[in-house]
Amino acid sequence: MRRREFIAGLGGAAVTGRLAVRAVSAQGAPRPAHIGFISGADPAAAIDFLTALRDGLSMRGYVEPGTLKIEQLFSSYDLERIPMLLEQLERQHVNVIVTHAAATDSVVKGRRTIPAIYEFSADPITLGIAKDLAHPLYNATGITLMSVEMNGKRLELLHEIMPRARRVAVLANPLHPGVQRERADFEAKARQLGIDVSFFPTPNRAELDRALGVIATDVPDALVVFSDAFVVENRGDIINFAMSRRVPVVSGWAVMADSGALCTYGPRLVESYRRVAYYVDRVLNGAMPAELPIEQPTIFELVINLNSAKTLGLTIPPLVLVRADKTIE
Repeated sequence: MRRREFIAGLGGAAVTGRLAVRAVSAQGAPRPAHIGFISGADPAAAIDFLTALRDGLSMRGYVEPGTLKIEQLFSSYDLERIPMLLEQLERQHVNVIVTHAAATDSVVKGRRTIPAIYEFSADPITLGIAKDLAHPLYNATGITLMSVEMNGKRLELLHEIMPRARRVAVLANPLHPGVQRERADFEAKARQLGIDVSFFPTPNRAELDRALGVIATDVPDALVVFSDAFVVENRGDIINFAMSRRVPVVSGWAVMADSGALCTYGPRLVESYRRVAYYVDRVLNGAMPAELPIEQPTIFELVINLNSAKTLGLTIPPLVLVRADKTIE
């Protein structure tokens, strides 16, 4: 094949989105996979994600600096900066963009010409970036941590530990896509268990402070915290508030138990982060995001903070303790 015809063929492949990027340079060496990473948070908040992503890519043969190059950009909780960061990655000619958490919506809808892989806690269908889990949109796919029934399972766990608990307060971000479905499932489970629930919308710090002020005047038996980036960012204040009033906190992600919540039950985040590498590898080898269904976690973990249980004067039932994947003491 003549050189001109070969180059034209590559151009056509790029237009269709099926060009495998593990190409060979003019010197005959493989070109590094060039990945752009955008986080809506800061470097400290994204370190676990990036570490697991690199682990997953290493398992598939991508190692810095030889076969992998990652551009890391952070908006430091200012999502209005995302379009500027996307333009920067476009100028750097990255092959694929990886994003997570609150930046997902802006990244996925903002740069459709570059394939994107995401991992986040919201519902992609409610957010409008998927018709259903089998049909992602916007040249992007990835992993959603949302399983609507999980908060109900956490309430069941609380009921096992505190069978006499009858009043539960819930902190939930009303702006988190899918939270309405989560709330409906949670309320149905609460009715089955005979538990009265009070929901407090916490989309921002001002509303969180207001909610905690109201809760302080009428202290519940327990506090359930729906998982999203906002509550993780503010977990220290939430847990300190609850513990000072001897109110156990139950949530979804292990980082909350590590910070003092009584227990958490939810996806093992490092496994979900590592799974993102599977999608990256598929796209780098020519797959289109629309061909790759969105996945939900398959590995879950129960973490119990025995130090918090002791402080609260609670004894964890043996049938609960034996199920724990991790205990903190």
